[in-house]
Amino acid sequence: MDSTERSILTVTCFGHFISHFNMMFFPALILPLTSHFNLDLSLIVPLSFWMYLLYGVTALPWGMLSDRIGAKPLLHLQYIGAGLCAAAAAPALSSPLALSLALGGLGLFSGIYHPAGLGLISRGMSRMSMALGYNGVAGNAGLAAAPLAAGIMNHLFGTQAAFLILGGLNLAGSLAMLALPLHEPKRFPSETRSSGHVRRLALGFGLLCACMILVGLVYRGSTVVLPSYFELRSEALFQRLELVRGWVLSRNVAATALTSLVFVVGMAGQYLGGRVAERFDPRMGYLLFHSLATPFVLAMAYVRGVTLFGASALFFLFILGMQPIENTLVARLTPDRLRHSAYGVKFILNFGIGAFAVHLAGLIERSWDLTAVYLFLAAASAGVAALAAVLVLATRRLSL
Repeated sequence: MDSTERSILTVTCFGHFISHFNMMFFPALILPLTSHFNLDLSLIVPLSFWMYLLYGVTALPWGMLSDRIGAKPLLHLQYIGAGLCAAAAAPALSSPLALSLALGGLGLFSGIYHPAGLGLISRGMSRMSMALGYNGVAGNAGLAAAPLAAGIMNHLFGTQAAFLILGGLNLAGSLAMLALPLHEPKRFPSETRSSGHVRRLALGFGLLCACMILVGLVYRGSTVVLPSYFELRSEALFQRLELVRGWVLSRNVAATALTSLVFVVGMAGQYLGGRVAERFDPRMGYLLFHSLATPFVLAMAYVRGVTLFGASALFFLFILGMQPIENTLVARLTPDRLRHSAYGVKFILNFGIGAFAVHLAGLIERSWDLTAVYLFLAAASAGVAALAAVLVLATRRLSL
């Protein structure tokens, strides 16, 4: 990498880290907030609906704006806006509605990263797939760090202080960008392609969009309830831990620590996915990863304790590992001049529609239990694998 590529990768990796850190901060606090507001879990989970919805549905407008003015000013806006909204969540703990609005603002500004940052990588990095893998590792580090950090902050300082610290971390990102020069990549002219080639690209992107809708439901549905699921289904494991001399952490902290370890495994998956997308046909890699993820999310509905942790780790290895492959496919199926907008389309489908998994999870939990949530996710995951197979067949004449 030259100095320009190193700057792009550094800026985008931190942006990806803090974007996912913001989104995984709330799930670790769900059970403490049930006590704070004296409400059932099924009523606390939907407080994050606007956060996850805006995180996704604003991706296309942010992407179109990035195509027009560039990614750099929008990344600054991400840090400042998300920082102020996270800090506003602390006084907003006076009412569930106020907290939901503050979380909505956090999702709105955190949603800038993916269309701006991933578009920047796809346009400015010579080894795009590998760079997407490294960037995915950084995002996964945010996923891994947030539950444990939120659990520890809540245990030591309380929920209000936890949100204030989150605000400070976001604002620090804007200061870091000022110290690191970043130059926007040049735009490449549009290639002349036959109408048949364009139709095949459009068909491929359309099928990929269908996959990403279901991926959004699987990803958001699994992440939003995972800390609580660990806490409720690892009773025997936590009892054994409490017998360890000197064990002083709460079960909420222990559950968030397990969640963080799962996302650490996912970091390895991101790197693996980047290597697969660079060395092999990304369509086949996409099909393989989703096919391998499905049996493990199904197992999560039936197992407990250490076995639940193992199944969760393997599921997230593949469901997160496929992301660099998916992002490579977005870049290969779209023109450079619309690249930020293409990623905007991806994340409006992936995270915007995926936000409805928050309500689905609450509805399923009220009607049955949390186990049924993972049965639904397994069915959706199998659907992604089936659509990925159709994508492979429909685009077999394309060289990607």
